[in-house]
Formats: sequence, C-alpha cells, structure tokens
Amino acid sequence: MMKKRLVYSLFLLLLPSLAWGMHIAEGYLPSTWAGFWTLVFIPFLYMGMRRVNTLTKENTKAKLLFAVVGAFVFVLSSLKLPSVAGSSSHLTGIALGAILFGASSMSVVGLIVLLFQALLLAHGGLTTLGANAFSMAVVGAFVAVWLYRLLQFCKAPSWLSVFVAAFFSDVLIYVCTAFQLALAFESPTASLMANFNKFISVFAITQLPLAVVEGVLTVFLFGLIMKYNSLDISTINPSFKWKINQ
Repeated sequence: MMKKRLVYSLFLLLLPSLAWGMHIAEGYLPSTWAGFWTLVFIPFLYMGMRRVNTLTKENTKAKLLFAVVGAFVFVLSSLKLPSVAGSSSHLTGIALGAILFGASSMSVVGLIVLLFQALLLAHGGLTTLGANAFSMAVVGAFVAVWLYRLLQFCKAPSWLSVFVAAFFSDVLIYVCTAFQLALAFESPTASLMANFNKFISVFAITQLPLAVVEGVLTVFLFGLIMKYNSLDISTINPSFKWKINQ
C-alpha cells in the first residue's frame, strides 16, 4: 500500500501543467513573444558557450564539476511540486553553478536542462524555450552572482552570501516568469500590472518557502564541494571566495 502511494505521489509531481509552473508550457505564449524571448536569450547563450569553452578547456576537473552542477539543476528543476493555488512550483538549483562558474555559463546548462525536460518530461516546451531559459538561466544566474558578490564585498559570512543568492535567484526567476506572462496577455481589459499581480500571486504562496529550501540545499552542497573537491575554484573564477569555517 505504501509503495502504491509513493509511486502515485511521484507521478503527480511529474505531471505537466498547462502554464502555471515555472516552465511556461508549449504553445502558451503568442508566437511574437516566443520569438522575442528567444532572440533576447541568444546573445547570453553565445557568451555562455564561450565562457564554458574557456573554463573547461583542457581541465578535466572543471568539466566534472560542471557536469555535477548541470545534474543538480536538472534534478531540482524537474521536481514539480503541486501548489495550494492550483499551480505548481519548482526548485531551480541555478545559483550553485552561477557562483562557481559565472552567470553566463548557466545559459548553456539552462538550455540543455530545459530542452531535455521539454522533450522527456513535458515540462515547458520548444516554442517557449527562449522565455524559460531567459528567466531561469539568465535572470536567476545574474541575480545570484550579483547578490553573492555584494554580500562578499560587505564581508558577510560565506554561507549567508550563498543562501541569500540562492533564495533571491529562485524568487526572481518566478517574478520574471510572471512578468513574461503578464506582457504576453496584456489587453485593454487586462493591464500589465493586473496580469502581473494575478500570475505572481499564484506563485508566491508556495515559492517563498521553496526558495528557503533551495537556499539551504545550495549552502549544504557548497560545503560538500569545498570540502571534497580538489579543484581550486579561484583558478576558473577569480571572483569566487569561500571560507569553510564560515
């Protein structure tokens, strides 16, 4: 009986939703907006590919760690958690790689992860790939890096810098998604702000506590990486700082 309940629960977590999850569903955005967000994302993808190529060139350890980061993002963002608002919410995992490898590198991870999820799990879609990648792998990544550097500049404890970066990265991804949907469905009867308030209110109920969970998980994994990883992160990302005793 317990096994049946567990299987059923996992099945519900992976069920695709129409458009209220972090990943905007296939065909939900008008073609104009789908194309617009794809074009906006392309320059970041180009920068990310150059960044990843530079970081991992002839550096096996960096490649392995980058693969771990990609797996972390894929697993966390694949778990679709039902919301009391009738939607679904997700962890993202994007802050981890952004702080370790730089924000632009996450555009590559985000594209790969979202492509596999669209094809294999029915999360998101191909036409909305640009919009989803921009919110998760661009907005989420740059927010994480900027906040991490700001807190390090203010000499905050390393664990706190990582936690705050991961928390607000998660939250701002949803804010960006709500804004994308609000723009797409603005009309004389539904203003931009009215739409934004509608979409963001659906996300907020469950996403704020999930952002706390993501912050804790990210700090925990950072601690493991710094303790057991033999690669000196500062050699691939000079702005990175971590004091394990903090």
